[in-house]
Amino acid sequence: MSKAADRFCHLHVHSHFSLLDGVNTIPNMVRLAKDQGMKALALTDHGNMFGAVEFHQTCRQEGIKPIIGMEAYITDGSRHDKKREAGRQPHFHLVLLAKNEAGYRNLCKLSSLAFIEGFYYKPRIDHEILKLHSEGLIATSACLAGEINRALLHGDSEKAEECARRYIDIFEPGHFFMEVQDHGLTEQRRIVERAPDLAHKMGVPIIATNDVHYLTNNHARAQEVHLCINTGKQIDDSDRMTFESKEFYFKTGKEMEQLFGDFPEYLTNTDEIAAMVDFELETDKMFLPVFFEGNEPPAFDEASAKKAEDENIGRFRELVEEGFARLYPDPPEGARERLEYEIGIITNMGFISYFLITWDFCHYARENDIPIGPGRGSAVGSIVSYCLGITNLCPLKYDLIFERFLNSDRISMPDIDIDFCKDRREEMIQYTRQKYGDDRVCQIITFGKMKARAALRDVARVMDIPLNEVDQLVKKVPEGPGVKLKEAFDGDPELQELRDSTEQYQKWVGLATAIEGMARHTSVHAAGVIIGDEPLIEIAPLAKQDDIITTQWDMKYSEEYGLLKMDFLGLRTLSILAEAVRLVKKRHGVE
Repeated sequence: MSKAADRFCHLHVHSHFSLLDGVNTIPNMVRLAKDQGMKALALTDHGNMFGAVEFHQTCRQEGIKPIIGMEAYITDGSRHDKKREAGRQPHFHLVLLAKNEAGYRNLCKLSSLAFIEGFYYKPRIDHEILKLHSEGLIATSACLAGEINRALLHGDSEKAEECARRYIDIFEPGHFFMEVQDHGLTEQRRIVERAPDLAHKMGVPIIATNDVHYLTNNHARAQEVHLCINTGKQIDDSDRMTFESKEFYFKTGKEMEQLFGDFPEYLTNTDEIAAMVDFELETDKMFLPVFFEGNEPPAFDEASAKKAEDENIGRFRELVEEGFARLYPDPPEGARERLEYEIGIITNMGFISYFLITWDFCHYARENDIPIGPGRGSAVGSIVSYCLGITNLCPLKYDLIFERFLNSDRISMPDIDIDFCKDRREEMIQYTRQKYGDDRVCQIITFGKMKARAALRDVARVMDIPLNEVDQLVKKVPEGPGVKLKEAFDGDPELQELRDSTEQYQKWVGLATAIEGMARHTSVHAAGVIIGDEPLIEIAPLAKQDDIITTQWDMKYSEEYGLLKMDFLGLRTLSILAEAVRLVKKRHGVE
């Protein structure tokens, strides 16, 4: 392999988090980069950072330098305008890569504001907020949908130069690059021909990328099926959206050199960008808010936060001792020792505010007659939780183990699930927002995945397989979590025989297996609420679904990043019991 091919790395890459527009899972993508000998890799999903934490962790595990990015949707008008204008492009594409800590934080802000302020069919930014949050970012002109490339394609060199000048002025010197691609499309080759003159005139380097949407060219059909699912089309529809070549895959450096061998600097410039990136996503930090009493959050600087934490130690001890005296007027043997042991662990691990925050929720619920459960999960193994009224079960009586809940040898955030009456759960979330601030509280995103049976049904619809035939096969596939199509077919000769009965069925099952497990849509987690120690937009990317602000990361990666998650479970049982209590009092006068 030549020096240029050896120094190439992919900087324009979509995973399945470019919802229904990419069939790459992050682990498979990173492993392929490693197998090809690449030293660095970027993730640039459409308009979001859904995969950022998983991507960073996976790259580090495989010895690949992760470059966190996003292919942003940018409007040349205002992000606040929510209407389509005839003859005007609703948005363009722009690749943004985080160079350092400042760049990462700005990328989070831009991605968040795109959802919260700019969402109109797509999460959009505009040049105004891009200019405000450009520090630490590297940008490239993206694909054919990029603003500069669109102008070049139409032969409007004046417009292309105007757009390029605007981006050069927005970003730090040397941080804007022209981007060219060649997937065999005539339009892209026009850009390859016209970009050098503009780049030379503007003093801008050029990089070559492949717009990666799937791993190998064998996955091109799976990508087409994925798009059909997204757009509600069938594979034989003449008017369906399609990629016009099978070249949108994870090419090797050698394959890229075959395309751009006359311009080796286009390939080595990708390595120059990778060398500019100096950023580690910390996942061993905890963004734990400081507990305070009252309704208005104080303005915590570092010194006042430390003072409040010190004061909370006394308040924590006071509340725990009150509960201990009430619950154990004649303490059994070992009770005091167990209490002091738990207090010591909680204090040393820095979780006093966490317990006080949880105590405050439970206290508020009881003060406002919001039905609350007795406690569930490992938290009932804590005598401190019992004394604070977080749980209603004595761990000594049932010989429950504290270390299942908190263990000093395994540093992780406590996890206390609290059951509230389903009908009044929203009141608890509203209380949290009022107390800690709207900008520090949000809910958690979840991703609907292509499960085994659903993948079969979706692909069958795209392939126009009759419903009675679909049912015949799908109903033989086991239901439930963890079911994988390959395992289901490998373990069932009857399923294998049915699959192999026709060539169409073989393609059907093969395509369903290829897209199984991919993210297909987003929704809101049923229980999880995030509380930050500073405005969340400063530390993590946010999304918006209807009127609900959520994280862009699911529960697992939100917690691994260090965000405080509280589970407010809405329990219908508590609503029914509360109604029963009300009716008994109404009819019989008995509380």
